[in-house]
Amino acid sequence: MKDLHADIIIIGGGLGGVSAALAALKMGRSVILTEEYKWLGGQLTTQAVPPDENPWIEKEGSTASYRQLREGIRNYYRRHYPLTETARGLALLNPGSGNVSPLTAEPRAGVAVIDEMLAPWHGTERLTILLNTRPVGVEQTGDRFDAVEVESQEYGALTLHGRYVIDATELGDLLELGAVEHVIGAESQAETGEPSAPAEANPMDQQAVSWCFAMSYHPDEDHTIERPAEYDKWRDYKLDFWPDRQVSFTAPDPVTLEPDTRPLFAGDIDAEGIEDNWHYRRILRRQNHAEGHFPSDVCLVNWPQIDYCEGPIVGVPAEEAKRHLEGARQLSLSMLYWMQTEAPRHDGGTGYRGLRPAGEVMGTLDGLTVAPYIRESRRIKALFTVTENHVGVDAREGLVGAEVFEDSVGVGSYRIDLHPSTAPRNYVDIANWPFQIPLGALIPERVENLLPACKNIGSTHITNGCYRLHPVEWNIGEAVGALAAYCLDTGETPRGVRETPRHLAAYQDLLRQKFAIPLEWPRHIYRTARLELFGRAE
Repeated sequence: MKDLHADIIIIGGGLGGVSAALAALKMGRSVILTEEYKWLGGQLTTQAVPPDENPWIEKEGSTASYRQLREGIRNYYRRHYPLTETARGLALLNPGSGNVSPLTAEPRAGVAVIDEMLAPWHGTERLTILLNTRPVGVEQTGDRFDAVEVESQEYGALTLHGRYVIDATELGDLLELGAVEHVIGAESQAETGEPSAPAEANPMDQQAVSWCFAMSYHPDEDHTIERPAEYDKWRDYKLDFWPDRQVSFTAPDPVTLEPDTRPLFAGDIDAEGIEDNWHYRRILRRQNHAEGHFPSDVCLVNWPQIDYCEGPIVGVPAEEAKRHLEGARQLSLSMLYWMQTEAPRHDGGTGYRGLRPAGEVMGTLDGLTVAPYIRESRRIKALFTVTENHVGVDAREGLVGAEVFEDSVGVGSYRIDLHPSTAPRNYVDIANWPFQIPLGALIPERVENLLPACKNIGSTHITNGCYRLHPVEWNIGEAVGALAAYCLDTGETPRGVRETPRHLAAYQDLLRQKFAIPLEWPRHIYRTARLELFGRAE
């Protein structure tokens, strides 16, 4: 077993892990960054989900480096793709012209830009990146992490030693490996006081995972895949609260829960803004490029139909989690096969045999993403836990705006969006106010030198629904990377930074000045939000 040393060990190379590494490196610290899969970027890349963001994202509500990531993706297309002059000239270029986000793009573009952002530190000997590497154990002394044991496909068993350890894994792996106090699933209403929490706690009530996939369309060709092994099961599968069979074009509306049928195609495939499944998460639009260069658009399937609710993957034996992940793959493959062979066509026929799995875009052979899309993780028991009562519009009972946190380390905004779960239960979709990220939610109750940087912060099952999105995860990671470096510079602990006014002020000053992280929302954003929610300004 080989020993490696750095100031800060970051386990997990998703958006939070990457931004944590960047922040620590900018402060002169050495970093070892590991990632379970072959790409950095997490939900943006290996999971291929276009960024879910606040409506003001082009001007407000993100850190400077997150804006750099977004603009980097646009510039990557401008530099390397045969864009039309019209597309190239768009200041707010949306490569895929998808409806779900102002920045829908192929995952490889995100991978490339993240690599560019980290590039300045490769030659400094202060950055080590270990891909295809997963944690398998930890070494601890009392309330401190001394090292993390990992298994690398390339280098075998390694022990990573650091003065601070950051858990940026998608499922909060170090919380379990290190017996760090944490929560899984849904808390009860009595525990959190949240109006939308269930009456009884249920650790097995976890948001569905989805194994996304991408497809192109070639109407004169036949790309029908082999019949999936579990197709018969999923073809007839119906949840009690689902309005139709899950493998169909009908799903519940997330807010009203009424049946919502959205066809694959509802208009000109080359048009923009069409309200159908094809245009919803389109990540490559051929019309943005030189004529004939791309034979088809590419659409990412991350629809309610592939939300897997059969069972959780956290808090269960490894073999059971593995079985559920394979179930999620089978559900997604079955959805594709059904669309190819049995789906009602927009022209009255049956089946779109020209749908082709776009493996070349996903970095796989079958068109499925490298990794499953994870919405919910183990969550630390933190010094402070954000609840629905801090950010939910109805839960705030007429108050304008979210709770103000004096220890804010950033901002975010998104509806409290909980997908169907393994309870099982239907959507929970709640209006929220633009919110802050409190430092207390990033500090474990007990462990001194472990910090969370993904979906494993001190949120509840409910508020995880709005703190789990791309720009918020990036902000969390950046704040945590800066916090670890600040603590190394000053000799103070994370808890001490939060509880000592001069350290908290200095740390927040660092976030504002060095990293251009906004710690509060401008007042005009609350006026806009109030107008949108209630039809009247403040």
